[in-house]
Amino acid sequence: MDIRPDLKAKLDSLPDKPGVYLYRNREGQVIYVGKSVHLRQRVRSYFTSPRDRKTRELVARIHDLDFIVTDTEIEALILECELIKKYRPRYNVRLKDDKRYPYIKITWGEDFPRVYATRRMEQDGSRYFGPYTSVSAVHQTLDLLRRLFPYRTCNREITGHDRRPCLYYHIGRCLGPCIGKADREEYRAVIEQVCNFLQGRDQEIVADLERRMKEAAARLDFESAAFYRDQMRAVQQVTAQQKIVSLVSQDRDVVAFARDDGQACVQVFFIRGGKIIGREYFVLEGTGGAEDAAILEAFIQQFYDKAAYVPSEILVPQAVEQARIIESWLRSKRGDHVTLCVPQGGQSRELIRMAAENAAETLAALRAQWAADQNRQTQALSELQEALGLSAPPSRIEGYDISTFYGTATYGSMVVFIHGVPRKSEYRRFKIKSITEHADDYAALQEVLHRRFRRAVSELEGEKKDPSFSILPDLILIDGGKGQLNAALEVLREYGLDHLPIFGLAKREEEIYLPGQDVPLRLPRDSAGLQLAQRIRDEAHRFAITTHRRAREKMGLASVLETIPGIGPQRRKALLKAFGSLDRIRQADVEELAAVPGMNRRVAEQVKEWL
Repeated sequence: MDIRPDLKAKLDSLPDKPGVYLYRNREGQVIYVGKSVHLRQRVRSYFTSPRDRKTRELVARIHDLDFIVTDTEIEALILECELIKKYRPRYNVRLKDDKRYPYIKITWGEDFPRVYATRRMEQDGSRYFGPYTSVSAVHQTLDLLRRLFPYRTCNREITGHDRRPCLYYHIGRCLGPCIGKADREEYRAVIEQVCNFLQGRDQEIVADLERRMKEAAARLDFESAAFYRDQMRAVQQVTAQQKIVSLVSQDRDVVAFARDDGQACVQVFFIRGGKIIGREYFVLEGTGGAEDAAILEAFIQQFYDKAAYVPSEILVPQAVEQARIIESWLRSKRGDHVTLCVPQGGQSRELIRMAAENAAETLAALRAQWAADQNRQTQALSELQEALGLSAPPSRIEGYDISTFYGTATYGSMVVFIHGVPRKSEYRRFKIKSITEHADDYAALQEVLHRRFRRAVSELEGEKKDPSFSILPDLILIDGGKGQLNAALEVLREYGLDHLPIFGLAKREEEIYLPGQDVPLRLPRDSAGLQLAQRIRDEAHRFAITTHRRAREKMGLASVLETIPGIGPQRRKALLKAFGSLDRIRQADVEELAAVPGMNRRVAEQVKEWL
């Protein structure tokens, strides 16, 4: 094939060493990242004999190339992972969703460790478990842990000399190290049980609890003995539901995948001590035209790059090209021998079949969900077009909301939906600067819109700071009624943008307010268009409220419950006694909250909105 002289010169200058190569298109975007033991041989092969349609398409778009030489093959593998995560190239197989997956973190480096969810793994002496594919799965696991093990959830500095404990101690959910009811060794023993539970080592937990129960009974401390007995029974009841799949107590991961019409889903079974303790699925992008072995290799590299734990054996459905290098890399992460094993028969092969079957069912369900969502979004946009008198279905919708904390710390939020789908990379928060003495939602909204559209005008005139602001919306949604809408229109007129379609959505009756119309519009409650507008409005509200939650955490408040108006000590205690944790209170609906003794529906709605 014909190669441009400047590109040919780069190909001729490639070293015959291990490293990473990057292909760029005419716009300078990285469209592919690869690694090789022999850079010169590998890169030149793309231009001499493209093997398949995907490679031919890639080569046709290559305008420039870069390379980075590494000392070893493993360094090239690690660098390739980092660059794929950084650039998310179009022609690479990659994990879907450019985000950090959630983990459970145990701050083992502290004398009295805490257990909580995080999206960032750090080299700080903590222990991590995951990754999980959803935050809800993490919170469900944390909820289970809180019911089984009495560890602390507060951020107090533990001295053992506090005057009084928190409510969790009173309801039996914490050992009370803050008041000296448990010393460092006793508390860390509970945290060790939490770690063992997350690793599937339930037999060790039961044996330890049984020993403690007998010791307490021997010294006639029957209250403690009963506590250990109940905890032991609870652990046995939970772990009895885990399926035994192997008589060998080896830790294994089982990895298999399914693909259909350019999409792929990977299923991972986590086997610890011969039991399946969990499973997760992951969706891959960029798999169209890729070989099965390449998909499998890409997933293993990207998943185990951030996995909190690497088992001694990983079962896979077929061999991968770089198995030797990947095993060496995994060995360096685990600190012990790791094998990629392709089972030929028996129980191990059955596990692969079962994982592949689950992957196929999950992919089919996801495809049906995606198709239904796409049809629903198309219908919703068409309904909004008709109801609002637009010339075409709105492609880009921006939603705005204002949130304040008792009249202070006022924030504005901007959310963006493209074709009915949230584009979170273009969300923006605005800390209100012009209002300091009292709450004024109209003025705060105008400040947000001034800052947003001032940027839009300046960037359209050539001043480039944030490219997302240079794109004008097809439709603007304001959280509020006629007053908020008129305040927003004043700003749009000032910038000569009053031709942009805009409406207000009032929350109480879900009425739509349009410019120049005194009578609000009401869409049927089951209207897909109204439901999309509600989703955008609620997302803008959620995004603003998140800022307040972070602000409260920075202020060092001991509990979010303490900041909710109408929730005093008695109601806080009743809520924690009924639900056991703040996470479960957050997940409860209004009816469940209102049913708690001392609560009513009005206060329950306030708790729900606040959390």
